[in-house]
Amino acid sequence: MTGEERLTEICAAHRGREGPLLPILHDVQSAFGCVDPAAERVIANALNLSRAEVHGVVSFYHDFTAEADPRPAIELCRAEACQARGVEALVEAAEHAAGERVRIKTVYCLGLCSAGPAARIGSQLHARLDRAALLELVQSA
Repeated sequence: MTGEERLTEICAAHRGREGPLLPILHDVQSAFGCVDPAAERVIANALNLSRAEVHGVVSFYHDFTAEADPRPAIELCRAEACQARGVEALVEAAEHAAGERVRIKTVYCLGLCSAGPAARIGSQLHARLDRAALLELVQSA
């Protein structure tokens, strides 16, 4: 199956759904590791939207990237609640441990405000992180 065929299949799976753009974008990001300009065109055509409308959504949300990055990613919450619980003291050590092998991606709010600092790898959430726990996540990614 070609990439365009897979894109068409993803769009078709959401046909008839109210508000299909975000679910389609999430599925495309998951399947291809990115939502590139070619995918934006296919999605726009499938939904009868302009490419600008699709690109506006893709560029607004941090979940979507224009280029695939094969490295594992750790999303580290750096919102105010996690800052108050000490996340900033952990960032430098995590980035150093990650090097070029793991991508440390800043996000703002994972919904664990009372249990921060928090991080997410894939769909798995990790809370109440200290330096040792975060470094263990980086090593295991």
